[in-house]
Amino acid sequence: MLVSDFMTTEVTSLQENDTLLDAAMVFVRSQFRHLPVLRDKKLVGIISERDVKQFAPSLLSRTTAEEYNQIMETTPISRVMIKNPVTLRPDQPIFEAANLLYSKRIGCMPVVENDELVGIITTTDLVGLLIRILSEKGAVGEAPSAAS
Repeated sequence: MLVSDFMTTEVTSLQENDTLLDAAMVFVRSQFRHLPVLRDKKLVGIISERDVKQFAPSLLSRTTAEEYNQIMETTPISRVMIKNPVTLRPDQPIFEAANLLYSKRIGCMPVVENDELVGIITTTDLVGLLIRILSEKGAVGEAPSAAS
């Protein structure tokens, strides 16, 4: 089993000069938690929904709405993103992907081939694989009842 068998190939990404507001809007409108960041087609980073929330001013602070909007609209994600993220190749064994995600305690890894982003693999992808394997092995117990 290879990374290419389980990765998501239709990847939403941002450019490094996009703003925190751009990233926040993608996160609000989707179920994504991580977005690869590109310079043209080359992967240069990754940004998570958590990164955006941690960098954005707290609405409970004395920051005015105008100041908040100014920060979100003018801060490039290149200031917040994780630079040079851990990556995979599509031809790597899925075990290596699982081991890296677990050992490095990260939620996703971009998949790169010839310096271009070709996919992304997430912990959700690997949980789906685990469910499939357990189901095939007959290791699925009965679902808990609603009364439990």
